Amino acid sequence: MKLLILDRDGVINYDSDAYIKSLEEWIPIPGSVEAIAQLSKAGWTVAVATNQSGIARGYYPVQTLEAMHARLRALVAEQGGEVGHIVYCPHGPDEGCDCRKPKPGMLRAIAEHYQADLGGVWFVGDSQGDLQAALAVGAQPVLVKTGKGERTLEKGVPETTLIFDDLAAIARELI
Repeated sequence: MKLLILDRDGVINYDSDAYIKSLEEWIPIPGSVEAIAQLSKAGWTVAVATNQSGIARGYYPVQTLEAMHARLRALVAEQGGEVGHIVYCPHGPDEGCDCRKPKPGMLRAIAEHYQADLGGVWFVGDSQGDLQAALAVGAQPVLVKTGKGERTLEKGVPETTLIFDDLAAIARELI
């Protein structure tokens, strides 16, 4: 199985320090939907692991998050592809869960779902937490410069991190 795992905010869609709280605020980064569809059509399973503490903070309900994910699935389907398993952490940073990145719980859930070994699997993110979660499960950390990626890069990233401009560049590399 060719498995690719993506963070959501800042990788697939624009991010906001004020959180993405509505379907109207969920806006794909140019080329990201097409990249997911191209990867899917080329035989890749594209899963998503996303921290969504806005739920715990009361900024939006689970139904709104599910509507955003339904929109993502529909847009990718319009391009002839599909989105695989989507997992999210609804907890706040102080709740002590094991799923909130940089902890690896969501990545382990994806591995369990697909009965896959994460060794060497690319986990694409835009934050230090994403890169740390990848390393915690033996996955390959991949940084995109979209979202918080440029700021993350300025602060330094693990030596083994692969760096790309955006998700479209990753699709070109893998296909």
